Amino acid sequence: ELPPSEFMQVADSTWLVLSVVSNGREPSGCQATGVTKIARSVIAPLAEHHVSVLMLSTYQTDFILVRERDLPVVIHTLAGEFDIYREESGECVPVTCDDVSNGFLKPKPAASPTLHPVQSPQTRFCVLTVAPDTLPAIATMLIDVLFYSHSPPWDTGTDSQDLDSITFFSFSLIEGYISIVMDAETQKRFPSDLLLTSSTGELWRMVRIGGQPLGFDECGIVAQIAEPLAAADISAYYISTFNFDHALVPEEGIAEVIQLLQQRQESSR
Repeated sequence: ELPPSEFMQVADSTWLVLSVVSNGREPSGCQATGVTKIARSVIAPLAEHHVSVLMLSTYQTDFILVRERDLPVVIHTLAGEFDIYREESGECVPVTCDDVSNGFLKPKPAASPTLHPVQSPQTRFCVLTVAPDTLPAIATMLIDVLFYSHSPPWDTGTDSQDLDSITFFSFSLIEGYISIVMDAETQKRFPSDLLLTSSTGELWRMVRIGGQPLGFDECGIVAQIAEPLAAADISAYYISTFNFDHALVPEEGIAEVIQLLQQRQESSR
């Protein structure tokens, strides 16, 4: 319904959403959450089969977006590990490889993913949710933060590898569930009794992936972050955007994360 505009860019592809639901087979000793929880079972196999993904972590769960034209490859790749269902008129209908075998081409072996530069600003972030019935109470503040509080950082070079801070605010509303990521200073502007977070109230640090806009055709970008963090059992909250990817990790683990990613980058040279 949005009118065409020279100021709005739209990606050519149509995307479908994959929601990964645990069936209890996750090892009880695994503490990692978010994108690292599905790194080995979903993200890495899709990267190996040349499937580009967009990742969206929310307060409640994680979603993977894949291009509609890649769906046959996705199903063939994941069918051995997962029971796959599609939603039809609110009902979940099982999907088998036979349902999408027509026209399926076996993908070529994937090359090693490009390791993009990573930046780690000093900004501390909060991951929050809001009860839907209390949303009107903070609606004005949300609008102010989303549209009026920050001017675009045009004077900040995108190739800078040592950002002191980064402007980042994420709001998602999915099936009635609200998820917000904001910096700790912005959080102070909101009524504390309406913003819900984990009992520990932990703060997060960000790793931004990409020295320039990443585009949508390359695969393995999420995997280059998720796999080493999963191997180290480090939780990560991952958000793909139109231009860059962003991984949030617990504040106390940022030094280890940067070291892991730098080691991986150096070993690939």
